[in-house]
Amino acid sequence: MTRGLLWLPLLAVFIGLAWAGWNEYQKLEAYRVWAEQFERAKYDIYSVLGQNGSTLTWGKPTRKAPVNLQTFSLEQIRAVRLWVDNQSFDVETPPQKSRKVALEFERSDNAEPIRIPFTDLSLATQWGNHLQQNLRQLQAEPIDGN
Repeated sequence: MTRGLLWLPLLAVFIGLAWAGWNEYQKLEAYRVWAEQFERAKYDIYSVLGQNGSTLTWGKPTRKAPVNLQTFSLEQIRAVRLWVDNQSFDVETPPQKSRKVALEFERSDNAEPIRIPFTDLSLATQWGNHLQQNLRQLQAEPIDGN
């Protein structure tokens, strides 16, 4: 009987881990379906991000589908920065270690900046470099207006 009582907490841990795994799998499947509409997309536990041309859409992943979706254009953005442990960095010179990572988009209209959270510094750096390059291309394009 004592052995059975000792195994009971372990059984509860295994059930909890199985539920957490199933929950994460459901989020990944919902993300996969959502991401099909984008040219480029990313998933992590904090946020999902999709890009079509200069339009970015991001939100929070759930088991059904991403929620709190927000969309903005790179044409409205002045600068892209890496926000690491409450400090701003240039995306081309990231720090070596981090705990809290986000990409920050400074808007041209001086509105509140947009911060998209990431769990992985290297993934945030890759996205930051890619979006910084897209932003430079947009800013270098001549304005149509005869």
